[in-house]
Amino acid sequence: MNERGFIEALRALATSPAARGLKDDAAVIEFGSETLILTHDTMVEGVHTLEGQDPADVAWKLVAVNLSDLAAKGAQPEGVLISHMLGDDDHRFIEGLRSILAKYDVPLLGGDTVRGEGRRVWGCTAIGRATHIPVPSRSGAEAGDAVYLGGPIGQALVGFEALRDGTPGDQAPYCRPLPQIDLGRDIAPHVTAMMDVSDGLLLDASRLAEASHVTLRLDSELISVLAPQERLDDAMRWGDDYVLLCTGPHGLDQHHALTRVGSVAAFKGDRLLVDGTPPTGDLGYTH
Repeated sequence: MNERGFIEALRALATSPAARGLKDDAAVIEFGSETLILTHDTMVEGVHTLEGQDPADVAWKLVAVNLSDLAAKGAQPEGVLISHMLGDDDHRFIEGLRSILAKYDVPLLGGDTVRGEGRRVWGCTAIGRATHIPVPSRSGAEAGDAVYLGGPIGQALVGFEALRDGTPGDQAPYCRPLPQIDLGRDIAPHVTAMMDVSDGLLLDASRLAEASHVTLRLDSELISVLAPQERLDDAMRWGDDYVLLCTGPHGLDQHHALTRVGSVAAFKGDRLLVDGTPPTGDLGYTH
């Protein structure tokens, strides 16, 4: 069973409205007068990180990817729970965790530690508080909307290759991504749909289009890429950028740090078009 098939099977169990049919980035729970946002991500050594990568960077990224999911809901982070598989240089993991919690003023609420054999595995659950109701989802895009990105793509690709190959380049976008918490909170009242780009722009854009039952039309000339221009196609299929992808009325880019990269059209057979043509091959990262 592949990842998509497994998630489809899980949907039969996720019957609570808070689960949003497992078609969103996080669960949304009404709790008294508050609306809570919960999300969880797991990282595996050699899959989400390079083997032997600095545990301080692992800790940073583990928290960052979860905060990015909260950003896509326009949520204010309220805390995280961490699971850690003990191994070499655990003190470095603590240092990285301390750094990102301090930067985003997020408290550590608890978690678990284990010891085992083989590849190390880490997990994080992030809890946030909605700052706008309704909480943005992937499913609200409408024909006539514009498509926006919260920043350039490709910087994680360049950083990964620099780290892997020991070549010049800024490794930070791959090792220590910066979730767009403030931007997500600012634009939550204005967007019709929103998610973060974690598995590649093409794949995540197609997911947003599928959830909204529309077609997203991307214009490659409008997409800013922090990689050689001839690698734009690679950058659009690479994950780990953690910039926000959203739809909304035209003109949002005049008031917020967004770049318009396309438009939303009624669905007529293709979920995603790039320069008028449906992309082929693998659109992004899947397990």
